[in-house]
Amino acid sequence: MSSDVKRTHLYEFHKANGKMFVFAGFEMPVWYKGIIHEHLAVRNAVGIFDVSHMGRSLITGSDSEAFLNYVITNDVSVLKPMSAQYSTMCNENGGIIDDFVVSRLEEQKFLMVYNASNREKDFKWLKKHSEGFNVKIEDVSDKIAMFAVQGPKAEETLQKISTESLNEVGRFRCCWNKIGNIEVFMSRTGYTGEDGFEVFVWSSLNNPDKAVKVWSQILEAGKEYGIEPCGLGARDTLRLEAGMCLYGNDIDETITPLEARLSFVVKFNKDNFVGKEALVKQKEIGIKRKRIGIKILERGIPRKDYEIYLNDEKIGVLTSGTYSPLLQKGIGMGYVPPEHAKEGEQVMIKIRNKLLKAEIVKLPFYQRRGKDKALLYGKLLPIEEAKKLIPLLKI
Repeated sequence: MSSDVKRTHLYEFHKANGKMFVFAGFEMPVWYKGIIHEHLAVRNAVGIFDVSHMGRSLITGSDSEAFLNYVITNDVSVLKPMSAQYSTMCNENGGIIDDFVVSRLEEQKFLMVYNASNREKDFKWLKKHSEGFNVKIEDVSDKIAMFAVQGPKAEETLQKISTESLNEVGRFRCCWNKIGNIEVFMSRTGYTGEDGFEVFVWSSLNNPDKAVKVWSQILEAGKEYGIEPCGLGARDTLRLEAGMCLYGNDIDETITPLEARLSFVVKFNKDNFVGKEALVKQKEIGIKRKRIGIKILERGIPRKDYEIYLNDEKIGVLTSGTYSPLLQKGIGMGYVPPEHAKEGEQVMIKIRNKLLKAEIVKLPFYQRRGKDKALLYGKLLPIEEAKKLIPLLKI
């Protein structure tokens, strides 16, 4: 293994229990017991992911709010301390530099969590655009371990070992907490389409055993619910079922938030932000492509770069594709002209040299909403009704 490959604090655990691979410069587990097993554990109970490879920056100073509002598309002025929001950063042409979650810790202190593959690029972009603002930008990616505890039993698992009442922490809200005697920052966020928390072990660089202890305590607390450590394989299938974008696949610097159906994070009422002029123009003239979800109607698994056809004419390309462990069929996302992005549109996906029937469906494919409801192909259903339609859904 190259000496340039990085490892997280949990490397020894991953190496002993998981199948390893290199992702974004880190040696990480792709799976432990298997992608499908881990995927269903998260959907039906709880799973834990080591996501310490992701990028994390602290932004502080009297101009921190103004700076962030200039460099990102969403509006951080609406955030109260201990709350978070999803957003994007765009280049001058409106292309997406990255997508991320930003949390307001204090009035003039923010934490931005972005994609592992963009750690260096994002930090440089933030520094470049900070000129003229009274802000300090600190890369804390290697100083703070980060875990994602996801699933309908995530709150119950964490509550057993927490000092704070977690049922009072709403979606996209945050809190300081203690697990054992170790201080952690927690946000009710995630990348799986399930309820759950992201747990930040503060100042773990100087004491890496803190991260190992927190990880071990969470695994022990979740035993009665069937908790599973999960690799990046299940993380990908879960996010795709939930209709969430993967940077480098579904979004990049050539795709705008409007094309990616992320216009809800673009606040045009702000005075100015990087890429606003280009996005305003695109909104006025209309987009030429639109992100869609597809489900395969025949036996086959769609993958990235597979072509989308309508009446023997190529109309688009898939950007993500997989076999859905929950829905037990091939699903994918891609881009087509807006006039072909209608729910129910029958298309064909070219898999190897064969065209397979597929249907454009409303996103997300599946996502929990609260304690007793779920979205299935964009339709809100009671969990009990969803369980009748999805045999592998046990909750």
